[in-house]
Amino acid sequence: MEQNKKILVIDDDPAIRKLITFNLKKNGFDVLEADGPGKAFEHLEKITPDLVLCDIMMRGMDGFTFCEKVRSEDKYRALPFIFVSAKSSLADKEKAVSLGADDFIAKPFILDELLLKIRSLLKRSEIYKAYGAKKVIEELTATYKPKVLIVDDDKTITKLLATALEKNNFEVRTALNAFDGFNIAKEFIPDLILSDILMPEADGFEFRNLLNADKELKLIPFVFLTSKTEEADILKGYEFGVQDYVLKTAGINVITAKVKAIVQTIQKERKKVVEELQHAAESIRLKVVSETPPALDGYKIEQWHQTYQGIPGGDFLDYIKLSSDTYIIVFGDVMGKKWGAWYFAFAYAGYIRSAIRFVAQSETEKSPAKILEKLNKAIYEDAKISEIFATLSLITINFVTNEIKYSGAGDLPLLVKKSNTNELIKVESDGLLLGFIEENSYEDVNIKLELNDELLLCTDGVVEAKNEEGEQFGYTRILELFRDHKNESFLKVLKERLLQFTNLKLDDDTTALWIKRIS
Repeated sequence: MEQNKKILVIDDDPAIRKLITFNLKKNGFDVLEADGPGKAFEHLEKITPDLVLCDIMMRGMDGFTFCEKVRSEDKYRALPFIFVSAKSSLADKEKAVSLGADDFIAKPFILDELLLKIRSLLKRSEIYKAYGAKKVIEELTATYKPKVLIVDDDKTITKLLATALEKNNFEVRTALNAFDGFNIAKEFIPDLILSDILMPEADGFEFRNLLNADKELKLIPFVFLTSKTEEADILKGYEFGVQDYVLKTAGINVITAKVKAIVQTIQKERKKVVEELQHAAESIRLKVVSETPPALDGYKIEQWHQTYQGIPGGDFLDYIKLSSDTYIIVFGDVMGKKWGAWYFAFAYAGYIRSAIRFVAQSETEKSPAKILEKLNKAIYEDAKISEIFATLSLITINFVTNEIKYSGAGDLPLLVKKSNTNELIKVESDGLLLGFIEENSYEDVNIKLELNDELLLCTDGVVEAKNEEGEQFGYTRILELFRDHKNESFLKVLKERLLQFTNLKLDDDTTALWIKRIS
């Protein structure tokens, strides 16, 4: 990922700047150097970097002022920005976040922690870009009535047109003057605004000027509904950003048909955006939930992952090779359900996955508990995401010795089924959710898998799935199914039973992992 990423390093201490630059280049990044904000602005005029590392105390303009100026420009509002500074009081950190910085690293810093934060922030930024149009997706995947605002002082025309549009499945609001129309538009956020030109107090052109002064409202398609047909008025309207004219004399049915055609055109454009985003979602999904599990000698591993309405959410599943005979399995869920949280959940899942890979591969001792402790601290110290919590299970599996190590953070229990006794063992973790407190301790649980022993992990999307009466599938049903099944594939049994129970209507991400030792 990093090979083409450009990082702008701003520090007036040449020794610190060179140290950071050397190590960034060593790890595959391209680096732009600046000894202060002046040179940094020169770099920004020529190229937009992927991330900025900035000191606070510098000659002339300080880092806080630089960050504020950068964030004031629309094209840099989402540019990943990290302060690296010896000023590390709580007040400094609060000010950094309030100015729009994504993170804060205190000097002297540990190089591995700096690299971890950079990689994680770049991953988060990559996902934010792909899903930046969350609002568009939410609106278009829901059952949605197009919204129209009619602004006209003629009560008769307004009422007739509103009735006709409502019969054609539009949601309609009306106003008798420009000022009421503006206030309703702010609250209603219509898909289309129809406005008369000749109105008392403020005419249609003045109304359009009011809307153009608002960043959100000026983007709403605007159509004049008028009896004025003079060429000068029509040309003036287009200068004001009016999309079209509809003549009142055409009749209610023709006006309604015209409005429907305009709205359909708008919806087609939005649908195109959604299709492009869903395509991006599908390509990134494979990075957050592995497409297939690895083939390990002596083991059968199966996974089932189903997203909510086809858009990736907070569940994540990954397999990381630690050595020639050992893998670590990452299984987790970001707190939050459905559309209200999926945007942050998905971004956070990518962040977690990237961070775990970095921590796990740099650890000499392959202990899930030690990895969780480092990961928890990194998340807690991340100013932007420290209040987003995730459950996580980490399992190392040595397919030569058949030894399993497990540690968890706020997760559902790991289930172990012993083949010789058919006993079910619930392995539960006392570890808190990631990022809840700074110094969180985790413990490893050692498990020896005998021939035909099985492991099962589920996210709460399985446990909390509901039927049409509102009853949850529940943990008890999972235990009974797991204990009694005789099939070669338990996940096939679980999937069939769950979809039957919910009548194919899952209301959250659903992920399950099943492992069986077969030789």
